[in-house]
Amino acid sequence: MIVRHPPLLDAIRDAAVPLDGDDRDYDPLLRMVGERPFVLLGEATHGTHEFYAMREEITRRLIGELGFDAVAVEADWPDAYRLNRHVRGVGDASIDEAFGDFRRFPTWMWRNHAVRGFIQWLRARNAGLPAAARAGFYGLDLYSLYRSADAVIDYLEAVDPDQAMLARRLYVALDHVREPQTYGFEAATGLRPPCRDAAAALLVELLRKAPAYLAEDGPAARDEQFFAERNAHVVLHAEQYYRAMFGGRSNTWNLRDAHMVDTLFALRRHLRAQGRQGRIVVWAHNSHLGDARATQMGERGEWNVGQLLREQAGAAQALLVGFTTYTGHVTAAHDWDAPAERRWVRPAHKDSCEHLLYTSGLDRFFLPLSGTLAEGLTAPLLERAIGVVYRPETELASHYFSASLSRQFDALFHLDETSAVEPLDITEHWTRHEPPDTYPSGL
Repeated sequence: MIVRHPPLLDAIRDAAVPLDGDDRDYDPLLRMVGERPFVLLGEATHGTHEFYAMREEITRRLIGELGFDAVAVEADWPDAYRLNRHVRGVGDASIDEAFGDFRRFPTWMWRNHAVRGFIQWLRARNAGLPAAARAGFYGLDLYSLYRSADAVIDYLEAVDPDQAMLARRLYVALDHVREPQTYGFEAATGLRPPCRDAAAALLVELLRKAPAYLAEDGPAARDEQFFAERNAHVVLHAEQYYRAMFGGRSNTWNLRDAHMVDTLFALRRHLRAQGRQGRIVVWAHNSHLGDARATQMGERGEWNVGQLLREQAGAAQALLVGFTTYTGHVTAAHDWDAPAERRWVRPAHKDSCEHLLYTSGLDRFFLPLSGTLAEGLTAPLLERAIGVVYRPETELASHYFSASLSRQFDALFHLDETSAVEPLDITEHWTRHEPPDTYPSGL
């Protein structure tokens, strides 16, 4: 059992900045940002309202005061790009139509009222700026194997019909099933030829012909070329990812996070090529954005976005910010592909960092992880991670891992009690509020 020494609690109380519920809450964080091009804003769950709301408020200030150009989120590239077009005033899709591509479970991660409010704000802000100065909204993930393949073909149909015909032939190994996991199983077990080489060949051709496709100059043409190029990368990496699910040789987590970092660097290059600063805010789960080397993940040979950015861009180039909660409610499902529900989050384990922060008695606060406090928080503690599925009946095994908090993050926000994010699509499952019961705290 980990012993709680009063000096550590005193150090937390001395370093903590209480949150008063106004914009000044984020002044200390913005001072930490400085000139860094990447600010990573995490979340301990995929369904907590306060995490979304706080990231939105921080991001508004990063865009408005520090000139950040883009928000990159843990969402599929083609799905988020429709919102990107909407916020940048490209096309005539309504906001509801712009959210229409988020169809894959868990839809509530991005189809929720908190994100909708941010999208409305970003579109309104962009409307008063020149097209080249408008901030965008982008996805980092690679699950969209078929949607990205279709998007590449659609782009080529407009700029090079002959190449679009070639793309259809090269992507033929993906046809017939249109279900990524089925493709992965059949390709990994020899039931169908893999599309790996064809996907790589098409990407090479797309990059080779890019100058010709960009003969029509202007930001819109460059953006559409970039959109297609990144979709071609998604097809290449997603094909590898889904085969690896059944091949047993590659770590799919590592493939996924390496793709996210590749996308971040490509987005930064794209923005800077247009004369922008190329500063990006990232929204994703703590497990992606905290440095994996400081966690049990690293011990298993897994890396993540936070670690790779520190290694490849430099520790001084990325600010890693975690978000934690002690109890409350969360939007999550009982099982994968099950309906979203409003679930009660059990009080944190007694040996967890969440319980330690709760014991400080400060309720809601910002905590820079530096100096003497960082030294005190180097020792591993349990840390909770709730994704889109929450299983309190096996909580210790399902939702906790060991982590050195001060090596994992540069700073964090802690809230003793939080509430569930509200989906755009409310169902009877979500309206049935799961109340706290006599479930024992501290496990």
